[in-house]
Amino acid sequence: MSATDTRRGPTAVARRDSQEPKRRRTWVLRITMVLFLGIAVAVIWISNIWLTDRFTESTRNRSELRLALYSGSIMSELQRHSVVPLLLSRDPVLIRSLEQDDFTSTSQRLISYVEEIGAASIILLSREGRVVAATDRQRISELRSSDPFFVEALRSPDTVFTSNEPETGRFDFTFSRRIEVENRLLGVILVEVDLARIVDQWRGTTEAVFLTNSTGEIILSTEPRWRGRTEEEALELEPAPSAIERAIEATGNWAFGDQAAMFFGAETIRLEARIPFRGWRIVSYTAYASVRERVNGVLALEIMGFALLLAGGFYVLSRRERLKSAVLLRESAELRRLNARLQREIAERQKAEKNLEEAEQSLAQSQKLAALGEMSAAVSHELNQPLAAMKTYLAGARLLLQRRRFEEAGSSFQRIDDLIERMGAITRQLKSYARKGGDAFEPVDLRDALKGAITMMEPQLRTMKVEIDQSLPRRPVMVLADRLRLEQVIINLLRNALDAVKEIEPREIDLIIAEGDEAVLTVRDNGQGIEDLENLFEPFFTTKKPGDGVGLGLAISSGIVSDLGGRLTARNGETCGAVFEIRLPLLAAGDARPGGQAAE
Repeated sequence: MSATDTRRGPTAVARRDSQEPKRRRTWVLRITMVLFLGIAVAVIWISNIWLTDRFTESTRNRSELRLALYSGSIMSELQRHSVVPLLLSRDPVLIRSLEQDDFTSTSQRLISYVEEIGAASIILLSREGRVVAATDRQRISELRSSDPFFVEALRSPDTVFTSNEPETGRFDFTFSRRIEVENRLLGVILVEVDLARIVDQWRGTTEAVFLTNSTGEIILSTEPRWRGRTEEEALELEPAPSAIERAIEATGNWAFGDQAAMFFGAETIRLEARIPFRGWRIVSYTAYASVRERVNGVLALEIMGFALLLAGGFYVLSRRERLKSAVLLRESAELRRLNARLQREIAERQKAEKNLEEAEQSLAQSQKLAALGEMSAAVSHELNQPLAAMKTYLAGARLLLQRRRFEEAGSSFQRIDDLIERMGAITRQLKSYARKGGDAFEPVDLRDALKGAITMMEPQLRTMKVEIDQSLPRRPVMVLADRLRLEQVIINLLRNALDAVKEIEPREIDLIIAEGDEAVLTVRDNGQGIEDLENLFEPFFTTKKPGDGVGLGLAISSGIVSDLGGRLTARNGETCGAVFEIRLPLLAAGDARPGGQAAE
């Protein structure tokens, strides 16, 4: 018994001695793992708190900046429209129509203004409060004498602002001003402001935005059901978190089309700013969704880093398993990063394509509206020239008939018939003016276009006794253009030159055609020159007296020359007068027409 115990004693002691370091290493490994996990949890917890605060503040700052931009856009829209009634109240055409009770062309004139101004509509009312002209012709003859905008305009000598909610459920915002001459009331001009389109600018972010008046009533909102209510009443339609979530989700879905967008209920930031206009205020609710996404992204990277460290620890403990685990972890991490990067690139590309498509649609619509505005304004402007020539020919034909010179009178009537054909061609051309296309482009000799324009202006030139000095090359100067529109530009320049030398003796106009790298047509007069060259080609800019022009001729001419691939420039002469130059690309032999046809 004692002998057996003696033999087993050293072996048991050796085993216990060999197992003791293993137990110690196991406990050290366990303690290290616990410490490692504790440090990882602490770092992630602290990072979550710090990053949430930081990204929340960043989101708040961006929301405050957007709120300031929204406020500025509202003030800009209101200030831009507030001066329009003052300008229209001094329009001599509108004043004359009210005095003479003749409104046959007044609505058309208001329509020509509304596209340029960007207002919702313009209405002209008589002193009795009846609509006599409007951009919406269905409103004509309505009696609005009891409306607030009409009553307040009669009481105030300045422009007044009114807003009301009609039966349609939308708010109308109007600026009105009375029209008077020598303290004699003629009528009231009303400009309706389309503030509803500003709501579209509020969409595109995870925000719910609304505008309130001085009484706290919501007048504009990204959530249509809130309009006409106070903020408390709007949130009572649904529980506050659900109402805000619905408004934010509707805004986000409108912008991105994501029907499964995730939001966090009441986790929103409420911001409020005062608009310096009649006590208005703008309020926004911003969702925390973007904050949580950014925080989760950083935390995911931290967790990945700790996972890699843990994998490295296992690598130290076991060579083979450590190597496999490290390789798998690296491959998995790389795949995750590549996958995340690929998803981000796909999302960014889809967003860029959508933004590009929306920008192209918006640009196409803007160009179409601008072209239609030019067409409507150009009809009355361009037909005045052949009408003036017809008047001259009719006067001459009347004298010839009285003197029984029938053959010469027949020649005058033939010219009148040609002018009527010309007016028909102008009308047909202006109908297609909004297309801005090159369907009517053909090779045109610049000399022939100049001769055609001079023929149109022959009665005015002969009446004013103007000395025309032409310097033309002997060979043709060919350009690719719409001859009718090119002659239209030349006639506008000749007409402006005649106006410039009207009070000058002797009256001289130089017409020069030169060719080099491009074809150049120069129109020079000996008038007083041009004082404001910078604004010369702006629409509605004119130096003529009221009633002699609306300031569209040079703006339209510049647009036509640009469509032809050239440019229209102006400068003052070295000694006196003004110099206008039309520069167009030369048409070389063999150049192709639009559509692939060779130029003849």
